[in-house]
Amino acid sequence: MTRYAVVFAGQGAQKPGMGKSLYETSPAAREIFERAGEAIMYDCFQADAERLALTEVTQPAVYTVDMAAYAAFREGVAEEPSGLAGFSLGEYAAFTAAGAIDSFEEGLALVKARAFVMKEAGERNGAMAAGMGERDAVLSLVGKARGDDVLEAVNYNSPLQTVVAGDAHAVERFASLASADRGLGVKAIPLPVSGAFHSPLMKPAADAFTEELKKYSFAEPSLPVYLNVTGGSYEEYSIAAVGTTNAKIKAIMVCQIHNPVFWQQTIEAMKADGIGTVIEVGPGKVLTGLVKKTAPETAALHVEDAESLSEAIKSVNGE
Repeated sequence: MTRYAVVFAGQGAQKPGMGKSLYETSPAAREIFERAGEAIMYDCFQADAERLALTEVTQPAVYTVDMAAYAAFREGVAEEPSGLAGFSLGEYAAFTAAGAIDSFEEGLALVKARAFVMKEAGERNGAMAAGMGERDAVLSLVGKARGDDVLEAVNYNSPLQTVVAGDAHAVERFASLASADRGLGVKAIPLPVSGAFHSPLMKPAADAFTEELKKYSFAEPSLPVYLNVTGGSYEEYSIAAVGTTNAKIKAIMVCQIHNPVFWQQTIEAMKADGIGTVIEVGPGKVLTGLVKKTAPETAALHVEDAESLSEAIKSVNGE
C-alpha cells in the first residue's frame, strides 16, 4: 500500500451546506456531528456564507467537518496514515486525530476559545491578501509596501502563492504596488477575512490563548504530525519546547497563532519522507490544489462528500 498522509482543511474553506452529505451517508461522520450539537450542525448545513465568514462561527464548524470527514474516511480504510497535518485551524484536527488532544469534545472547546481570542485581536484594522507569483517578487513587494506599518508574509502556500497580512493600509499598498509594477509578475488578491491572521498583530491573541491553555493537558501524538510553524515534524520541534510533552504542544499552539504557516515546506517534507498520496479532509479542496502545485507527482485527493469519500477510500485501499 502506498504511504499516505491526511491533511485537514482550515479557515477559509468553509461553504454553506458543508458536511451534510457525509452526515447523511456515514455513521461515523453522523456521530461526530451529533456530538458537536445542533447549533454547529445548523452552521454547517444551513448557515449562509455571511454567517460562516464570522471567525467564531467558522472555526468550530470547519473543525467539526474536518473531524467528521476523517471519521468517515477511516471507517473505510484500515491502514493508519503515515502523517498528519492541518492548515492553521486544521492543525487542531491533526492533533486530535493523533491523540495529542484527548477527544473531539476537548478539541472543539479549544477551537472555540482560539476563535474567540483571534476574533478579539482581529478587531484591530488588519487585512490579508494572496500574492500570486514568484516568492522572491512577493517578498520584495512586502518590503516596499511595509513602511512604518506591520506587513509580513504569513502563509507560504506553494511556490507561486504567498499570503501576506498586516495593517490594512500596508496590505492596500502591497496590492497597489503589485498592480503598478506588472514586470514583477505578482497579482494581489484581497482575502475576505476579519483579521491579519498569523501576523504579529495576532500577538494579543497568542497571549490570551496562553492563559486559556492552562486549563488543558496534552499527550504525545501517536502518529507523525507535521507542523505549520516549521513545515517539519513534531519530533524536530524544539523552539521554547523544553520540559514536558504538554509544554511542547502548548508552545506550538501559541506560536502558530502569530507566526507564518509553512505549508509548502510541509508538503515537501511529506514527499521527502516517502509519502506518495495526500488526502485532504474537510470542506473544499484548497489544500488538494496546493499539493498539486508543490509536488505534482504526489497523488492528491479530498474527502468532503459521499462521492469524494468513496473515491479516496478506493484509492488508498488500492481498489
